[in-house]
Amino acid sequence: MSGRPVPPSRVAVTGAGILCAIADSLETFAAALYSGRSGIGVRSVEATGGTVLSADLTGFDFPTAVAARAALPEELRRVALRVSGRAPLAVRAAVTVALQAWEAAELHRVPVAGERIGVVVGGHNLAGAYTERLRPRYDASPVYLPGRFALHMLDTDHVGMVSQILGITGEGFTVGGASASGNVALINACRLLAAGEVDVCLVIGALADLSAMERQAFVNLGAMAGARGTSDPGSRARPFDADREGFVPGEAAACLVLESAESVRRRGVRPLGGVAGYALRLDGNSLADPDAAGEARAMAEALRRAGLNPADVDYVNSHGTGSRLGDETEVAALHKVFGSDIGRPWVNSTKGLLGHTLWAAGVVEAVATLVQLRDGFVHPNANLEHPIDAACRFVGTRAQRASLRVAMSNAFGFGGFNTSVVLTAAEPATESA
Repeated sequence: MSGRPVPPSRVAVTGAGILCAIADSLETFAAALYSGRSGIGVRSVEATGGTVLSADLTGFDFPTAVAARAALPEELRRVALRVSGRAPLAVRAAVTVALQAWEAAELHRVPVAGERIGVVVGGHNLAGAYTERLRPRYDASPVYLPGRFALHMLDTDHVGMVSQILGITGEGFTVGGASASGNVALINACRLLAAGEVDVCLVIGALADLSAMERQAFVNLGAMAGARGTSDPGSRARPFDADREGFVPGEAAACLVLESAESVRRRGVRPLGGVAGYALRLDGNSLADPDAAGEARAMAEALRRAGLNPADVDYVNSHGTGSRLGDETEVAALHKVFGSDIGRPWVNSTKGLLGHTLWAAGVVEAVATLVQLRDGFVHPNANLEHPIDAACRFVGTRAQRASLRVAMSNAFGFGGFNTSVVLTAAEPATESA
């Protein structure tokens, strides 16, 4: 640490939920991150008879996931099953992580009025695979297309279902920013709190349930790993390694409960951490190629808003997808921001363990960052054998214990979306006299 006191976070994080290829709860996520467990495997493609690399949810059962929230009122769990039990996978995943985060924030025990709670969902084009699966039924007989498809095909279905189940009647909406969507949602939730529109806001990173066509589009663009086949899948996601070949898609959803400092004091709950600063900056570019100057602007602005200097940052959870150009560009941006301090903050990429979770990535990786701040470690960089930059302090292939107070979480998206969020550790609990 620089010795400089960390300013109080403007927004507290009082709850978190996660569902991904390596975990189905916050604590199993923390353990999987520390151990460096990979969730990357192989998926069969019915249309071609081939296989693709993918980090999929395995064994996810919605009724079981709801039942696991035993601390929540029975009526709330019953409503969740009734409302979302037959919803598309992405919606069921969103409800699952929202219930986890709601329980962790103790909103069932010390409630907040529904009109003072908001929900922001990060993600777009969320019904691709769901639509693809229904197409044969439509082709066979259009009248048998489910009437609820008119609702499920809309991204806003996530907002509607979560708000109905939890009784949220404040503001709510979806936002998109390609792979930066999760951070865009987090930033907009912070703005709602700053404006006084809500006291509590759920931020959900929505699961990207990709259709076969959507997956193939990434392959054709040259962004996705797998051109060398699908053997040894656990070694194929290689962010910042000289032998990287692209990203591996991952299925995940995550939720954060953000809360104003006054609401935290009023409810008497203990935060998991805080959001000290954030920034969203565009490149003015509609293409997929990243820009180091734009990424650096976002990071520098997030630090400025937090009232911090680069030397105050202990850890960077990078965007780090494993793409050839993307990783090189982010390293160049880190050099622009940190300068002579480039070797100070630890740097890793969660995507090497659970794949690129696309629209959910910003929220998923904010959860990963908060867990590492809380537990005092940095997780491994999967398969990082030949780092592309000797100056960056990349975590190796084993977790490291670390004293962390300030972290930066980056997310960048096609179309020139650059986002960065500064997260801080919770203040140590004080003993009563």
